[in-house]
Amino acid sequence: MMPWLLSALGLVILLLAGDALVKGAVNLSLRVGIPALIVSLTVVAFGTSAPELLISVNAILDDKPGLALGNVVGSNTANILLVLGIPAILAVLHTSSCRCSKSYLQMLAASVLFILLAFRGTFDWISGLILLAALALMLADAFRDTMAHRREAAITALSEADGIEDVEGADPNMPWWQIITFLVLGLVGLPLGADILVDNASILAQRYGVSEAVIGLTLVAVGTSLPELATTVMAALRKQADVALGNVIGSNMFNLLGIIGVAALVGEIPVDPQFLNFDLWVMLGTSLLIIPFVFFKIDITRVWGIALTSAYVVYVSVILI
Repeated sequence: MMPWLLSALGLVILLLAGDALVKGAVNLSLRVGIPALIVSLTVVAFGTSAPELLISVNAILDDKPGLALGNVVGSNTANILLVLGIPAILAVLHTSSCRCSKSYLQMLAASVLFILLAFRGTFDWISGLILLAALALMLADAFRDTMAHRREAAITALSEADGIEDVEGADPNMPWWQIITFLVLGLVGLPLGADILVDNASILAQRYGVSEAVIGLTLVAVGTSLPELATTVMAALRKQADVALGNVIGSNMFNLLGIIGVAALVGEIPVDPQFLNFDLWVMLGTSLLIIPFVFFKIDITRVWGIALTSAYVVYVSVILI
């Protein structure tokens, strides 16, 4: 009974922390003149990827490198299919108003780079440095966009303020201490909740005889994607589609470039042929599924949400067979 109760506790912590992180990120963007999308691509995305980083590094130190790779690849697939699918079932994601085409292309480029390096047979320190260099370039580009936006906002301050204040949950008068408190609670609560949930869910899985490989690609991957799911659900309910989509795109980039980049410096990660033959291509294929929402200004409706979620169920079924 205790693993079930602790799993539920972890889920509650995730939901509360996700709400806090969204509030803090949106109001941070309002106070410093940065678009909510850019904040979600950096602060929110990095914070919600903390569980993947912790688990991947621990897996390397525990001499279980396959778990680290399965965690990242499985999490990226879950991020697209579940983290966008489930919130869309609850509330339509109005992604037609989002301007994230460049960030999305960067995510696709990161995916292709990751797959090319995987065909070297192992992620070693050379691969790690290449991935971290690509992450640095992405962050530098986001910084340039931020500076350009702040200069533009200085010219059209009134219209910018009017636009963002219409976002539900945004408070232009929120004090700095409260914004920082929300961010800290979110960034601390998300990995804490995920750790509690994954640990106890793993106990339950082992109790029912599920293999470690399956746990890595499914249970651990889904568990470490729950922070992204919690944050995206709250963003969807608050009508903040830019935070929701930006969170997924930024998290996927950080998973590929940052997490495996750091983990590869800790120890080598051999690539199982199963990843080269199937899982990596599924990850890339699911990333391509959101092209209509990024380039053709289509909202992620409930029908799309059901389709994405169903596709993940099929993927997991194939792994389990």
